[in-house]
Parts: sequence; structure tokens; C-alpha cells
Amino acid sequence: MRRLLSVLAKGLFMFPSRFHNIALCSLALASLVACGPSSDGKPAAGAGGPPPAEVNVMTVSSSPVDLTTDLSGRLQAVRTAQVRARVEGVVDRILFKEGADIKAGTPLFQIDPRAYRASADAARADAQAAEQLLQRYQALLDVRGVSQQEYEAAVTRAKQAKATLAKASIDYENAMVAAPINGRVGHALVTEGALVGRGDATPLVSIDQMDPIYVNFSQSETELFGLRQAIKEGKVKAGESLKVQLLLSDGSLYGQTGQLLVSEQTVDVNTGNVFLRAEFANPQRELLPGSFVRVRISQARLEQAIAVPQRAVQMNSNGAFVLSVTPENKVVPVPIQIGPMSGDKWVVTGGLTEGTRIVVDGVQKAKPGATVKPVDPANPAAPASAASSPAAPASAASQ
Repeated sequence: MRRLLSVLAKGLFMFPSRFHNIALCSLALASLVACGPSSDGKPAAGAGGPPPAEVNVMTVSSSPVDLTTDLSGRLQAVRTAQVRARVEGVVDRILFKEGADIKAGTPLFQIDPRAYRASADAARADAQAAEQLLQRYQALLDVRGVSQQEYEAAVTRAKQAKATLAKASIDYENAMVAAPINGRVGHALVTEGALVGRGDATPLVSIDQMDPIYVNFSQSETELFGLRQAIKEGKVKAGESLKVQLLLSDGSLYGQTGQLLVSEQTVDVNTGNVFLRAEFANPQRELLPGSFVRVRISQARLEQAIAVPQRAVQMNSNGAFVLSVTPENKVVPVPIQIGPMSGDKWVVTGGLTEGTRIVVDGVQKAKPGATVKPVDPANPAAPASAASSPAAPASAASQ
């Protein structure tokens, strides 16, 4: 072929008028020959189309399904203590590390104790003197050395002295501010040298008990009514206990299952919702009070239902549909009817039969009518399609 092209080019150069038409026809013929199959019968490079797109599929089947509802909630500490100054004075020392987990009774702040120590010592001395006087009057009363009125005045004074001592002792103890509960201590709201306790009790720091931790959420009264009606009609089965789970910010489930504590029997007239509360173990302090979370609550159970992953369901103006894969590996859209959620899956109430293969991952590559290469992660050893196995005999017969 190269030799022929060289001769034609040489003749065109030497005899342009004679070889012009012949050369053009020969060059066109050579181009067609070059684009044809090679000598070994295989098509030339670039002649074939792209291979079928690979998609993950699942085979639809019925199974028991827990009906779930995802709701917005907010975390709340089981106990929160705002530590305040109970006595007036200047903060001498801060005795804790911010953000640390502490026990009840742990010293947090030291308020200058000198004035309160002096008052407690004076009250103690006064109480001792009043008690000694009372004892002498009691001995004299028996021999009528003092009057009954004098004796009763000594009793009153002794009681007053004891009360004054108790008050002075409490003030002295309160100069050392301690944690009232176990929990995680926040940041200090004052610094050393600050005057606290004058007038109102000054806030010093907050402590949150975070293990366990509450999550507060609410559910629409309409949804609860619909669920009760379905249970009453026998369409679904009420669960023996409600299973409560938390969805973390990355969409994964929190490792601990919660326990439902409160379900109010009244509806909020402003929102139309019913208040709910659950409790979760929080040993690693991963859940922080005040955070917004998603709560997944299991409320009932279907004995047999078809559930498909949420990512496999698509929506258009006509409603929901999935992409099915035929035995010939062709993509066909199938309209479906969807009901409640079961975790991250839709419960399909109509339009889908058991045994149907649907596209789960790769829906962008699976165009209706296109041929795809299905892969079932649940059964990797399964053949790509029922029609793929007889391919070899068919090609042999064609020869």
C-alpha cells in the first residue's frame, strides 16, 4: 500500500494533467482500505463503540420492615448547674481546667477568705462564751442564784450565738466555690481579681452532666394519627417498644440506641406537634448539649414489604420511579408508589415485583434503553445476565 501511494504521488508530480484524476481515485480507495478490517479479520482500532456502563444492582425481595420516621431534635444535658458566687469578695484563684470532666465537690474558685475566717472565729468565741454563761446560770437557777427571766435570756443568747456561728461558718465555706454536680465544666466567666457576689449572685461557670444525655424532639400530630389508624386497621403492627437512633452529621448512625422517656398526651396548639424525649448513653462525650441532630424513631413493623434504598428512587413530574435491568441488560424505567421510610430505604407500596433487578448505584450512567453491565454486590459470583452465558455458542454457530 505504501509503495502504491509513493508511485501515485511521483506520477502526480511529474505528469500532473495525466495523473490527476487517477491519483485522486486511488488515494480515496487507499483510505477506504486503511479503514477496513486488518488482515487478521479484527476491526481496526477506534472502529468499535464504548463498552457498556457498569452499574450496581439489587434484586428486589420482600422481608419484614420496621417503619421509621426521621425528626429534627436538639441535645440537652441531663443536669446543668450554673455555679454562682454566694458570698461577696475578690476571686483569688481559679482551680480548674476549662473543659475538664470533674466530680461533685471539686474546688473551682477561691474567694478571698480572710474576712470570713475572722468572722467565723469571732462567732465561735461568742458562742463558746454564751454556752459557758448558760451553764453557770443553769447551776445557779437550782439554788435560786438567778431569776427565771435571767436564765431564759441566757438560753436565748446561746441560741443566737450558735446561729451566728453557723452563718459565719457557711460563709467561710462558700468562699471556696465547689462543683455541685458531676459533669464537664465550661469556661470561666470571671478572672482572678474580679469582685463577685456584690448585689446579685455573680455567675462564675456552668457545668453540664453529659452522660447520659437527652434529645428533645417532636412529631406531627397528623403523622401520629395516621400511624394509629394504620395499626387499628391491621395494615401495620405496633412495636413492643420504640427504638430511637441518632444520625450524626456525616449521615452515619450513632453507636448507642436510645430509650424513649416522655411522650406528652397533649398537642401544642401553636405547632400541632407532640413533644418527645429520649435518653442516650454518652460515655465518650461525643454528643454535645445544644447540638441539632436527626432522630430516627421506629414506630411500627410490616411483616412483609419491599424496601429499596433511597438513592435508587428518582422523581419526575409523574411521580417516583426506579430503573430496572432486563435479562438482556437493558435499562427500563418502572413507575412505583412509595410509602413510609424504613431507615434509609423507601417502602414500595406498588409497581414493583419480587425478582426485579433495579439500579442502585450508577443511575447517572444508566440511560433508559441503554445496555449496561450489572454488578450485584450482594452476589458477586452471579452472572451478569441470563443472556450472557450462551454468547460463545452463538458466535460459534455463526461461523
